[in-house]
Amino acid sequence: MDFWDFIGAILWLMLLFAWLYLVIAILADLLSDHELSGWAKGLWCLFVILLPWLGVLVYLIARGPTMGERVAQYAQHGDQEFRRHIQDAAEPSSVADELAKLADLRNREMISASDFEAAKTKLLGRSPTGTRSPL
Repeated sequence: MDFWDFIGAILWLMLLFAWLYLVIAILADLLSDHELSGWAKGLWCLFVILLPWLGVLVYLIARGPTMGERVAQYAQHGDQEFRRHIQDAAEPSSVADELAKLADLRNREMISASDFEAAKTKLLGRSPTGTRSPL
């Protein structure tokens, strides 16, 4: 194998990886699209898998312009979910919410009644004798 055969093999390998990436991106876009029915997704998958060159070319012509929009919508939705999760985690919960969680744990018998009482008194800021604990 001389130098140019090696360069040609690398070129073909790069083209193979690019082709596989394109097919995977098309299948991921196709299966994540909520507007298509199951039958339409199945027919597109068969078309792309059985006639790969023609299927990919037709898919890119027919649905290619909206692929970027779907990716952007998916990323925006993920960003909104992430921000909502961070906001929910950062918000301090009220004493009533914490008491409700403790009562739920007690009702499901995940904690004992004595553990519930100890956590409740700690949450309310009172010592077990009934006087307020200094902060």
